[in-house]
Amino acid sequence: MVQPTLFSEAAQTVFSLQNVEGTTGVAMIVRGGMLFLQQLETGRVFDVGLGIALGRWSHLDVTFELDSFSVVVSEGAPRGDESRQASFSDVTSAALVGADHICFAAVWRGHPEQTFNGALENPAVRARRPESSAWDLIASWNFGGDAREAWAEDETGRGRRLSLINMPMRAVKSSGWSGRNQDWKQAPQDYAAIRFHSDDLSDCAWETTIRMDVPEGMRSGIYGLEIDNGTGKDTIPFYVTPGERTKRQRIVFLAPTFTYMAYANFARGNFAGGLAERVAAWNAYPHNPDEVGAYGYSTYSRHPDGTGVTLSSRLRPILTMRPNYLVYFDANGSGMRHFPADSHLTDWLEEKGFSFDVITDEDLDRDGLAALSPYDVVLTGTHPEYHTRRTMEALIAYREAGGNLMYLGGNGFYWKIGRNDDMPHLIEVRRAEGGMRVWASQPGEYYHQLDGDYGGLWRRNGIPPQAVAGVGFTAEGGFEGSYYVRTAASYAEDIAFLFDGISPDERIGDFGLSGGGAAGFEIDQAATDLGTPEFATVVAFSEGHGPSFHTTFEELLLPEVFDGAPRAHGGISANIVYGKSETGGGLFAVGSITFCGSLSHNNYDNNVSRLLENCLRRFLADG
Repeated sequence: MVQPTLFSEAAQTVFSLQNVEGTTGVAMIVRGGMLFLQQLETGRVFDVGLGIALGRWSHLDVTFELDSFSVVVSEGAPRGDESRQASFSDVTSAALVGADHICFAAVWRGHPEQTFNGALENPAVRARRPESSAWDLIASWNFGGDAREAWAEDETGRGRRLSLINMPMRAVKSSGWSGRNQDWKQAPQDYAAIRFHSDDLSDCAWETTIRMDVPEGMRSGIYGLEIDNGTGKDTIPFYVTPGERTKRQRIVFLAPTFTYMAYANFARGNFAGGLAERVAAWNAYPHNPDEVGAYGYSTYSRHPDGTGVTLSSRLRPILTMRPNYLVYFDANGSGMRHFPADSHLTDWLEEKGFSFDVITDEDLDRDGLAALSPYDVVLTGTHPEYHTRRTMEALIAYREAGGNLMYLGGNGFYWKIGRNDDMPHLIEVRRAEGGMRVWASQPGEYYHQLDGDYGGLWRRNGIPPQAVAGVGFTAEGGFEGSYYVRTAASYAEDIAFLFDGISPDERIGDFGLSGGGAAGFEIDQAATDLGTPEFATVVAFSEGHGPSFHTTFEELLLPEVFDGAPRAHGGISANIVYGKSETGGGLFAVGSITFCGSLSHNNYDNNVSRLLENCLRRFLADG
């Protein structure tokens, strides 16, 4: 069964019968909606004379005889009412001499070529007995098997399993999907398909050229491998996490690497004009996914057939995870996000003399609470948006056990991701039922292939962001920032220390390198009905946001009709919350992506820097 999702004049391979090098054999290809047979040795192409429907399932039956070749195409089912057949003698079984491999959705020549955009369902190979007209089943592959595996099993029991290269999309609807089943694990027969895209990429598979052993006792932190080959330069970032025998610092920065991966190589279509000119003028990182597409795209991108990218890998160059990478032309600042934007925080820690370790999301997902337990304070980055259940539960458990969590960003703990311990380089996003989305998963395809779990928002999976960090996503707008003002509650005796050195009437953060203000772009609010702890107090809220800001979809039932209790400071506003639980755990959250961009203003002498330092020093003193 074949379902093409993109037609083009370039050859797209449905399957190839070939030798391992791809130099002999044949390939069934689609060009412009028509079927052709290609001889791999000569490159000669034969027009089958039959078309195949775009976006619809067709049954494809291809037969090689001693002296001829034939194809039957049936709409929707084998040998259906709409069957069409073509047969000719230009190609015989001699074309298959030496063909001892089968490849689906590409020709394999050490790498995939002539790649297919579309879905295939449960292919099989049969051979006719020489002495009769009976057919023997040689191999039959169950594409509706366990989608968490990197192969498709041969149901004949002969062990001819198919290896999945570049991890195509599984847990997708097949031709028999009725809508009665939503979970592929419960109804594998409804999900007996694999969806291929010509730009799928899970591993560049490059050979190792440089290897370094981290010296014992080397300080944990963020490092860069500088490369200069005389033609170009690059700095490849990497983390050094604390060794087993290394003394832990009291502070740990949790690098949001899952979020970096989700946005990896996001081609935003804005690398032109002012942004390109600024990159050149500032000698910023020169390469942009708008111009370099060889290394795959982000989960905010679409495949050539228009479907959303659900899988992202770290086994490839990630252009967006480079020092000095600029995302926006920001008239008020630097226009940085994610990895480079988080350097606003780590730079501030260095400048203020705070020693700290670094661990990553991947470390936390693997080790859980044990990864955080040695530390008095955990600091997040500016946008820790993507998490697994293990990372969410570990952060909650850490705080409930007496640890201090400082959430220093916005739109955090928002999307649930899938992971597989056997493929740790991959993350998966299914954008199911709600949320601020650049694309939506198809109905019936809300369950991950990597771990089998339901995807979508954490808010719809039982752990709203407020239950982790006290605040959750409430509005977004342009890459611009505003300021905070204090609440009456912030003057309470046990809270006022946060604002030591800050005048009562000061606007907090009406400056900064990220959009010109500390409260902006994507902002969060407290919500007791969604899990903001009772001990947490809103100590400041933002105001003055421009007309580009809008309430997030999941907050609304109808326009202006909100889902849940009124927020502490309703409307378009970010909340800063602070509190200490009965177990001693502390919580501080700023509810804004642009907050850390204000830390270095006026040589680090400003009210945003002072507020953060006052809180961090109190948490350390309490520890």
